[in-house]
Amino acid sequence: MEEEEAGVRERRGVLKVVVASGTNLAVRDFTSSDPYVVVRLAAMNKKTKVINSCLNPVWNEEMSFSIDEPAGVIKFEVFDWDRFKYDDKMGHAFLELQPVAAAAKLRRALRLTTGETKLRKVAASVDNCLMCDSFVTYADGEIVLDARLRLRDVESGELFVTVKWIEANAK
Repeated sequence: MEEEEAGVRERRGVLKVVVASGTNLAVRDFTSSDPYVVVRLAAMNKKTKVINSCLNPVWNEEMSFSIDEPAGVIKFEVFDWDRFKYDDKMGHAFLELQPVAAAAKLRRALRLTTGETKLRKVAASVDNCLMCDSFVTYADGEIVLDARLRLRDVESGELFVTVKWIEANAK
């Protein structure tokens, strides 16, 4: 048991979250919005810069989280920045990390070290925010999931994000 626990600690890695873009976001000011995204993972929060007067923003911002393993849920909350009042909510989405964790285990079992390999399909369903099926791939030492997410509790909007898991000891 101690070896297994030590092995888990040795697998500590970095989860990189790229908030690439948003499309068809909701209007929260007179004719547009000033959107930004808050990314929440466990007790950690990071946010993108504000894009002024834009309903189809491109952020291309990468955020890194040092974690033991890719577990739980990443939450994405979109807000409209306002100077003189509280920022308006523009919807939210989430992404389960379980497919990334399963793909990392499969990569270790297959002993993949080079090349690019599709490891797992992630199907869109009513239980997740995926707009279409996605694949978890292994490429250049990273487990990668590209996802197009439908925002919830809002009249319109979607986010395109990429999640990358890099194990500290990817052998």
